Amino acid sequence: MALMYDGALQRVIDSFSKLPGIGPKGAQRIAFHLLTADKQQVAALAASIATLQEKVKFCDICGNVTESSPCLICRDPRRDATKLCVVEEPKDVMAIERTGEFHGRYHVLGGSINPMADIGPADLRIASLLERLRDGTIAEVILALNPNIEGEATTTYLSSLLTPIGVTVTRLASGLPVGSDLEYADEITLGCALAGRRSVQ
Repeated sequence: MALMYDGALQRVIDSFSKLPGIGPKGAQRIAFHLLTADKQQVAALAASIATLQEKVKFCDICGNVTESSPCLICRDPRRDATKLCVVEEPKDVMAIERTGEFHGRYHVLGGSINPMADIGPADLRIASLLERLRDGTIAEVILALNPNIEGEATTTYLSSLLTPIGVTVTRLASGLPVGSDLEYADEITLGCALAGRRSVQ
């Protein structure tokens, strides 16, 4: 039988172990760190977690996380409005921004097509993507989806929708290993992939 701690400590360990990327041992280390940490630091952490869902929302235009909509990127007049980078999740926006190679705007789908998880095109922000293309301002759509089965399926589906519209559709070039996530790619690899993007056939 696994060792269980008393009350509050075990509840904190259990809570952290439910988070992605944190196993039981990692959760235990975090809990013991918080137990001996400065009280103000712990209070600040608790307060920031408590207000997270209250203050952070999704941009009405691109779907990125923000505290005010439109988000900073959508409001920035210096961004190239003719280029739109389509990603799966808000964390992918930050991964691409770190490269310094892209200066256009973004569209966050909110996931990828995954029949095994019962996620189809209607569950993603595809309708709003098509709506953004209606006025003809966007000349290039870059499909920057994760290089896995779901990302490839979504790329194929989107390219079949977007190509007939007349917009240039490109995708990230080689350099990203298949099966990986954009979130974990280093800046050089992701930057090269972005700079060497190619048309979707």
